[in-house]
Amino acid sequence: MENFKPLHLSEILFASSDSKQSKMVSSMKQKGLIKKIAPRVYTSNFEDPPQAIIRRNLFSILGKLYPQAILSHRSAFEFKPTTSGDIFLTYTYTKNISLPGVTIRFLKGQGPIEGDQPFVADLFVSQQERAFLENLQITKNIESKSKVLSRSDIEEKLDQMIRIHGENHLHQFREKVKKIARKLSMHQEYKKLNHLIGALLSSKPSSILISPLTMARAFGRPYDPNRIQLFETLCQFLKQIEFIKVPDPNVSNVQFRNFAFYESYFSNYIEGTTFELNEAKKIIETKTPLPHRVDDSHDILGTFEIVNNVLEMNKIPSTAEEMMELLQSRHQILLKYRTSNNPGKFKEQNNRAGNTFFVDYNLVRGTLSKGFDYYKILDHPFAKAAYIHFLISEVHPFMDGNGRIARIMMNAELVKENRSKIIIPTVYRDDYLGALRLLTRKNKPKVYIQMLQRALKFSVTICDNDMVEIENHLNQCHAFQEPSESLLKIV
Repeated sequence: MENFKPLHLSEILFASSDSKQSKMVSSMKQKGLIKKIAPRVYTSNFEDPPQAIIRRNLFSILGKLYPQAILSHRSAFEFKPTTSGDIFLTYTYTKNISLPGVTIRFLKGQGPIEGDQPFVADLFVSQQERAFLENLQITKNIESKSKVLSRSDIEEKLDQMIRIHGENHLHQFREKVKKIARKLSMHQEYKKLNHLIGALLSSKPSSILISPLTMARAFGRPYDPNRIQLFETLCQFLKQIEFIKVPDPNVSNVQFRNFAFYESYFSNYIEGTTFELNEAKKIIETKTPLPHRVDDSHDILGTFEIVNNVLEMNKIPSTAEEMMELLQSRHQILLKYRTSNNPGKFKEQNNRAGNTFFVDYNLVRGTLSKGFDYYKILDHPFAKAAYIHFLISEVHPFMDGNGRIARIMMNAELVKENRSKIIIPTVYRDDYLGALRLLTRKNKPKVYIQMLQRALKFSVTICDNDMVEIENHLNQCHAFQEPSESLLKIV
């Protein structure tokens, strides 16, 4: 008896063929310490409903009651019952068994083979190759009653494999599946999978694909589906808001130029290209880089060259292709002297900022193109500006200069409609970056929009023919201070 775990410490207990344990279970039931909630299943929990107890102990129950069963078909991917409460197991017979809150759907098939993973107790899980074959079996049921995932889901799982591991991995995966198919006599299922993989890799006709995501890959424009969901969320949020009209007060050439100087100054400062104000003024006035900081000086000059050009800042895209051409042409101007950063060319390797990984370089064009679909349905200049700024920032299509390009694209939307441009001053940097991170990581656009609205409220106050007066005003707003030193004040 010393080898037995005290049964009253377990939430779930099982009837046993062992006489001693069986007597103990019987005794505890008679004393009212446990109750039966399913065939051969008892619990010491008298508070929670049986279906809740079954759900949280489901895999232990399956492994104990049905040893050598395999969590298979769609359940091998989902690891939970469907919305209708069904869980699918490959076992020695075909049968449905109902437990509180769950229906176990047994499918007769071969037991565990080499590569199938032990899970809980004596329960196994179909290895990935086997699970794909199982999910390509024919079924008459639909949706949550179906033993298989939808065809679209299967295609997108294959696409995800390419995105994460590359095409060579998919070739290797196909060879492994071929061997498993022979063991399980699943030749028809393998034939289907082989055609899907061939379509994704463009070696077979793409007409068999049904998922928009995989069709985009087949036509050479694969995209990041998680980012597209994020862009959809932002677009939907923007469509719900009525934004006020904020006309641009900088109507003269001198005013426009003065604003453009500070726009360039702060946009570079926030990216770490920091100058004393007088140094930046000298660079712009003389169009000559400082001898000891040639590349940094050209960053200031390149940004100013774009944002001070009224004709250039009146260009906004009408198609996804135009957007990408604008991005590349502006990036070429912005970083034309930083040749090591491939000015005007989309990135050819992945980039990140801290723990944030941006869109895979193979998916840049497809993600920008798909993301543009949401831009097209926005009407208000501020909404379009906020959206395109986040689109560029989130995709991060270049190796360097992404933040500056994103802010240029944002302000071009506003210039086009004679609206006030937006400056992100040094003191507001943490609010700006924090709002972007919150949208990226938490899918919450509200703070991002509020941040830009406050930045706009500040920016519209920057208007004067005299640069000294603007500087005095910006000092009153604490614009030049570090975020740790002060807060943005709107005067």
